[in-house]
This record gives sequence, C-alpha cells and structure tokens, in this order.
Amino acid sequence: MTERPDESVAGTEQHDPTEGEPAAAPSPEGFGDAAGEMSDETEVETQVEGDAVAGSDPGTAEEQDELFALRGKVAGLTDDLQRLQAEYANYRKRVDRDRQLVAETAAYKALTPVIEVLDTIDRAKEHGELEGGLKTVADQLERVVATSGLVRFGEPGDAFDPTLHEALSHLGTDAEVQVTTVKHVAKGGYRMGDRVVRAAQVLVVDPADA
Repeated sequence: MTERPDESVAGTEQHDPTEGEPAAAPSPEGFGDAAGEMSDETEVETQVEGDAVAGSDPGTAEEQDELFALRGKVAGLTDDLQRLQAEYANYRKRVDRDRQLVAETAAYKALTPVIEVLDTIDRAKEHGELEGGLKTVADQLERVVATSGLVRFGEPGDAFDPTLHEALSHLGTDAEVQVTTVKHVAKGGYRMGDRVVRAAQVLVVDPADA
C-alpha cells in the first residue's frame, strides 16, 4: 500500500521564519567602516589640495622676485635719468653763462676806446662848449653806448665806495657829511652789468668828526 503525502502538510503553506520580520539594522561596525572610508577619502583630497597649493608657492615666489627685480631696474633707470637731466641743466647754465661772458667781453673790448671820447664830451659839457650839431652827435653816442650795456656812474654826493671809486685826493672834512663822500668827479666810471669797466676817479671829503 502506497503512502500518500500528508495532505495537511502538502496543503499547508510553509512560511519562512524570517518573513514578515523587520530587517535587521546595520551593525555599528558597518557604519564605522563607511565613516572610515569617507574620512580616508577626505584626507586624500585635503592632501592633494595642500600639495597643489604647496606646488604653486615656488611659482608665486619667482614671480614676486621678478617683480621686485623689475622695480629695482625701473628705480635705477629713473635715478639715472634724473641725474642726466640735472647734469644737462647745469651744462646749459654753464653754456649760457659762458656765452654771456663772451658777449660782454666782446662789447667791453669794443666800447673801452669809446670811454675816452665820452670823457671829452663830459669836459665839453662842463665848460659849456657842447652846442648845436655837436651836442646832437654826443647825445646820440651816449644813447648808443647805454643801449650796448655800458652805464656811467659816479656823481657828487655819492658815498665813497672803493669798489666803484678811485680817490684821487681828499679835500679835507665837511660837517655836512656823515661818511666819506664824493665831492668832485674827475672822470666818470663805467660798468657793464656787475663788471666795472673803469672806476670813477673822484675827489672826496671826510666827516668832520672823523
């Protein structure tokens, strides 16, 4: 007699003991491993970024050195340019001064002989002998000489100045003067600019209390 499977067992649905039960929560050890992996990845990324920054430092330092070097060259060139400009300005001043001196010297040589003629004109004026056409010529000559830079100086009453006057004689004392004073002009003096061509030849008086 053949045994049949137990119908109750065959017809009964077999259940998995774990079915319907909630899934087990991951163990703390699993989270620890994941956290460790993330930490390792963060450290690697940080290290890579640090290496990149560290690798850029030499380039930045070199650029700064080049910039400082260029600034130094510019400053040096600027100093050289300023020095050349100062030297050129001094050179121009010397050239202008020398040119003026040459012109004054040439005028001095040309006008010095005329001084004797002017002395003759002065004596003629003192004696009233300068009249008519001769006076016109004398006035014109004096204007031309003055225009050329030759200026006459020395008048009675001027304080005696040894750099401008040549004292031919002392005429004693005078109560009306406080310092040694020009009393009479024998020959007028002439100068061109600050240069004395000829000192005025004068007669002087001294103060009474000298």
